[in-house]
Amino acid sequence: MSLAHGRPYLAIPGPSVIPDRVLRAMHQGSPNIYEGPLIDLAASLWPDLRQVAGTRHHLAAYIGNGHGGWEAANANLFSKGEKALVIAVGQFGLSWANSARAMGIEVEVLDFGKSTPADMDQVEAALRADRDHRIKAVLACHVDTASSIRTDIPALRAAMDAAGHPALLAVDCIASLGCDEYRMDDWGVDVTVAACQKGLMTPPGLAFVWFSDKARARCGRGDLASPYWAWGPRVDATEFWHIWDGTAPTAHLYGLRAALDMIAEEGLTNVWHRHRVLAGAVWAAFDSWSAGNPAIGMNVAKPADRASSVTAARFGAPHATRLRQWCETKAGVTLGIGLGMAAETDPAYHGFLRVGHMGHVNAHMTLGALAVMEAGLVALDIPHGPGALAAAARVVAAGAL
Repeated sequence: MSLAHGRPYLAIPGPSVIPDRVLRAMHQGSPNIYEGPLIDLAASLWPDLRQVAGTRHHLAAYIGNGHGGWEAANANLFSKGEKALVIAVGQFGLSWANSARAMGIEVEVLDFGKSTPADMDQVEAALRADRDHRIKAVLACHVDTASSIRTDIPALRAAMDAAGHPALLAVDCIASLGCDEYRMDDWGVDVTVAACQKGLMTPPGLAFVWFSDKARARCGRGDLASPYWAWGPRVDATEFWHIWDGTAPTAHLYGLRAALDMIAEEGLTNVWHRHRVLAGAVWAAFDSWSAGNPAIGMNVAKPADRASSVTAARFGAPHATRLRQWCETKAGVTLGIGLGMAAETDPAYHGFLRVGHMGHVNAHMTLGALAVMEAGLVALDIPHGPGALAAAARVVAAGAL
């Protein structure tokens, strides 16, 4: 017997829940792409996208996903044979490194594992060891979507400055933009990469690269900056089609306009607060469940190192997979797989999952997902501690004051 019939809830770390307002905005015929209202609508997006990223600098937009955003950043930051230092705290840091390698970029990886934050002393030491300044840029994920580790970007910038290294700082904000506090200019970031399908609440299909004057002066003219990926023609566009190197993604622009309006109406600092409170509710539930079963726990030990958009967790194999399947088929809640924690052929793979709480998410959605998870723990006879839902409710009640 299933109780899943009704509106499903996709509680994965992206693509996130699409607001009805965004869907309605997108549901219209193709417009004139040469002149008229679409041109004005698109122009209105750029100031708001800069505000969300915390920058006054340049913005290039691409039809693509987050991996496309990486490729755009790589193509403009580097020429073949130039060197990147990648700070990896999970699967997506390693994936960005692999993307760069595949493009002919030399990559040095500082891999801090899957559950611990970056050690900035090691970052500083690696940069000091690069006496010839071969490293052109440091690449880091603000939030690694797989591990749910949040990297302290101001601390990373401070480590680079302490080393006296001229490398540019490029940050992947795909899982954090519009969820966690992020201030590109204030934190000394030179290049920011994001996409529309998570905190920006729009279906996958748009990638963004913001870049500073310093980055523009140093980059964008190498042998990897092909006509499609080069950011110069997009920011210096004299015709609308130059922004996209072809036809504009019209439906996405309508949807993104609605999503940015929603963020502005709520207020960006309020958006950050909402995500932090809802994340805290998830953490409180896990703390209670783990009191009755040490196999249950969050992947990241310290709250200061955790993302506000996603929580990676363990339940012990095979219970995470069993719980995910029960929640989806019996109650209509889809949880995320434990990406990168173990190979799919390894039995340990079935001990990890992720709870997404990003974008268009509110208290009843998060509390409902936790209640479904607790029902699954009961139904599957998975040992767990009591009081999780009450603990989560207390966090929500305090955060709403």
